[in-house]
Amino acid sequence: MAVITQPTTESLVSKQSTRYGSLLRILRYSITRLLTLFVTVIVGIYLTIVIANMGGYVDEIMRGEIRDRVTQAIINSAAGQAMDLEVRQQLIKDKIASEEKRMGLDVPIAVRNARYLANALTLNLGRAINMTSDSGSKQVRLILLERLPATLLLMGISQLFLFFSSILLALSLSRRYGNFWDKLVVALSPTSAVPPWFYGIFLILIFAALLKVLPFGGMVDSPPPSNPFDYSLSLLKHLILPTLSLVLSSFFLSIYNYRTFFLIYSSEDYVDMAKAKGLPSRDVERKYILRPTLPNIITNFALLIITLWTGATITETVFLWPGLGRALFQAIGLYDIPIIVGSTIIYAYLLAMTVFLLDFIYSLVDPRVKVGG
Repeated sequence: MAVITQPTTESLVSKQSTRYGSLLRILRYSITRLLTLFVTVIVGIYLTIVIANMGGYVDEIMRGEIRDRVTQAIINSAAGQAMDLEVRQQLIKDKIASEEKRMGLDVPIAVRNARYLANALTLNLGRAINMTSDSGSKQVRLILLERLPATLLLMGISQLFLFFSSILLALSLSRRYGNFWDKLVVALSPTSAVPPWFYGIFLILIFAALLKVLPFGGMVDSPPPSNPFDYSLSLLKHLILPTLSLVLSSFFLSIYNYRTFFLIYSSEDYVDMAKAKGLPSRDVERKYILRPTLPNIITNFALLIITLWTGATITETVFLWPGLGRALFQAIGLYDIPIIVGSTIIYAYLLAMTVFLLDFIYSLVDPRVKVGG
């Protein structure tokens, strides 16, 4: 005769207290983690502001440029040459003071840095100093958004292709450890020490200058084709070389890294036990090799996604690709601090949120991980 046992009051209270304790632990961990990440973002952004301004040295450069520009403009003008010397000097002085006030140079650097930090943290990106969008706007938000699609297209295609192809090829090599292709990938992995823009220069020399089959740079032909189909073909043609340079610079090293992870886990005792039980090789790979490496794979994929925002600064400049990377390169050359800070704060927020969410994702894919444990 079967006996049905009813849960006692003590067991129910114990389960509820355990559940309450888990929620409290997760909540306490989440608050602490968010505060820590926010402090890290504040410190990182403030250091970016200080470095971008070179501790005040950029102010002196900008004051010198204003002084030379205003002085030359007034001296070379017909009205300025007709003025008395004292009147002309006073006009130059007043004009310089007006320009410095317009660019905020009349405010102490510590106050300006504090304003930059407060505006950045609230995503009030403000106005650029020298750069403008294609529509003529100086709003930092519009300048960044205008260049975002080009960067997402270039970085998205190259990095997603690199990510998925590396995993598939690495998994294939881990099954055939020591064969010719495995040794070839190991031998070619040091080629990833070469930056993508270096590959880009060689690709331009070969396919654009020598063979003349692909364009030197840009995003589309000039003038752009009016037909959507022709425009797409032109875009694809201009996309080949920068994408290829980004992929080549990391391809073999990426395969080598994933292959090493797969080999480490494929040599574990539980994998040998699963094979001895007669489990199919694909089930062994999926359950006993791929699953333990999921935290690493997920981390790389998450960081890849947020890195799409930064673009490839020098590579985009080499190929004249109108993306965020090239905009940041131009902003550094023009000492346009609002553009630099605006791009950095968005990346910092994306990175902080990604790190925060990854802790919870790890607990979902790996039962050994407990949030706040």
